[in-house]
Amino acid sequence: MSTPYPFTAIVGQDDLRLGLLLNAVSPAVGGVLVRGEKGTAKSTAVRALAALMPEVSVVPGCRFSCDPVSPDPACPDGPHAEAAGVARPARTVELPVGASEDRLVGALDIERALSEGVKAFEPGLLADAHRGILYVDEVNLLHDHLVDLLLDAAAMGASYVEREGVSVRHAARFLLVGTMNPEEGELRPQLLDRFGLTVEVSASRDTDERVEVVRRRLAYDDDPEGFAARWAEEEGALRDRIAAARVLLPRVVLSDGVLRQIAATCAAFEVDGMRADIVMARTATALAAWAGREEVTADDVRQAALLALPHRRRRNPFDAPGLDEDKLDQTLDEAGPRDDHDDDDPGPGPDGGGDGGGGGGVPPQAEGEDRTPPAPEGGDTPSQAPENAPDTPGRPAGGEQRPVAAAEPFRTKMLSVPGLGEGAAGRRSRARTEHGRTTGARRPEGALTKLHLAATVQAAAPHQRARGRAGRGLVVRRDDLRQAAREGREGNLVLFVVDASGSMAARQRMSAVKGAVLSLLLDAYQRRDKVGLVTFRGKEAEVALPPTSSVDAAAARLESLPTGGRTPLAAGLLKAHDVLRVERLRDPSRRPLLVVVTDGRATGGPEPVALAGRAARLHRAEGAASVVVDCESGYVRLGLAGELARELGGTAVTLDELRADSIAGLVKDVTAAGRAA
Repeated sequence: MSTPYPFTAIVGQDDLRLGLLLNAVSPAVGGVLVRGEKGTAKSTAVRALAALMPEVSVVPGCRFSCDPVSPDPACPDGPHAEAAGVARPARTVELPVGASEDRLVGALDIERALSEGVKAFEPGLLADAHRGILYVDEVNLLHDHLVDLLLDAAAMGASYVEREGVSVRHAARFLLVGTMNPEEGELRPQLLDRFGLTVEVSASRDTDERVEVVRRRLAYDDDPEGFAARWAEEEGALRDRIAAARVLLPRVVLSDGVLRQIAATCAAFEVDGMRADIVMARTATALAAWAGREEVTADDVRQAALLALPHRRRRNPFDAPGLDEDKLDQTLDEAGPRDDHDDDDPGPGPDGGGDGGGGGGVPPQAEGEDRTPPAPEGGDTPSQAPENAPDTPGRPAGGEQRPVAAAEPFRTKMLSVPGLGEGAAGRRSRARTEHGRTTGARRPEGALTKLHLAATVQAAAPHQRARGRAGRGLVVRRDDLRQAAREGREGNLVLFVVDASGSMAARQRMSAVKGAVLSLLLDAYQRRDKVGLVTFRGKEAEVALPPTSSVDAAAARLESLPTGGRTPLAAGLLKAHDVLRVERLRDPSRRPLLVVVTDGRATGGPEPVALAGRAARLHRAEGAASVVVDCESGYVRLGLAGELARELGGTAVTLDELRADSIAGLVKDVTAAGRAA
């Protein structure tokens, strides 16, 4: 086993270390979610924590790590006779992103269960992690149903495996640690709430601190054992402090006054449910024990709020993380007396930042900000100057206008890709999945996961006489087993191609357009899609955001999107074609949905309309599902967006028809070339 990097040798990252240590003192806190950019010692700190955890005593030979003092009466390896326990270090079990459900919860041998009546159960990672640490790197990339199983087990302290009426239960109590890079996508708010604490980490901007990080890392890489030996004394002291805090924890008093402060704080920040109150109480108690005190103070409550509340305030992907610390202090003062503390040094905690808002969507335009006059309908640029004219004072170069604020997002109608896919689990288009409604049966390919009982019995029945067991029970062999074929929903790649030319700014149309795209981004977040953003204006198109799972990154790019200039529609469609071609190579199973947001005009260069038509037909030839959001407004409409949709082999919808409560109908499956697929 390789020598882990010493926990006490980690430079900085006070919030990260404190969150992990509090969970080591009191696993009831509920784990910690570590959010931050890559290369910030997230994984290093988690692996180093395992060396500080006290050893556990287990029943010899038990695959589920039962405690010999109080073994689990329902342990699949039990019942256990009285025997001396065997001490071993606490385990750190890592759950890979690509793990299957059977790898997580364990697998049951259905064939032996049916033919012999034997519960042959192979434990999974939840059993391995019992009484230790379960570490999930990139938890935001884990399939939703696996995250649900993981968090349910963490909340109940047990894992349940059921296959066709055969049930196995075993204890699963562990310290849950998840790490994630927010740029790669967010967890759903319901899942964020299941983590006890959250900490934000980032690389230090202090030169001396960065130098020390590099110096220590190089020393560790050159001689791991020697480096660890130099920190052995500090590691031992920290290990002893954790053990002492665990002993003190049951004696810590949580007064009614402190409970009122906790309740008032959760109410003031409008967190949903009561889990936040409970987690704050447990965290404040652990903080007191860590400090060697037997009574929780207001400062403990303040620190607990900074760790337990920021992620519970996030209700959609556009909400800003963090807490308003001034509001927090005011709430604590109003709810009860506080201990004196140095307001300039509140102690280790996440970078509160945040404005206490959480606004969904793009901030409104500041009062007094210079607004460029709208263009007359049909013009490509407000007060349009010749394409090669010198820049006008007060106008950004190239006729560019300042970004405008987005209109309020709304709930959109569902857009989906036709046919039956096999992509990543999600909530948009029909797909063959491991979860969902049963639509038939097939022979298993590899390990059997979901038995189709009726089809299995039907396959085995004709062979009973030949097997010599007619009338004496059903004999089932491996060739008889049938896997249930299921249909659910998949996530798609939704690629937005947004027209940012001058004509889109007419009558302040861009504000409504941005609001519509924000609405579609929110819908993509809820349906677990990947998103990308291509924009076109002036003479070219650009990939404003390569395909990603982070819809809030897309929203940020949309916020700063300027408008103005000609309309190179063909360039936008060709750039989108290049993006989709690359993504098909990277992830062939994830089907794309092209959403073109434009009024359909094409200007600039020779034969712009013909070029746009040829570019659209490229998408149609490859069978890409598409929707054109028609942004044309006014009494006189040219219908150019509808013509573009026909060239793409897709459907055109207006901004009004995009709303879920619109009277106008919108079919779920967009028309696309290759409908038979």
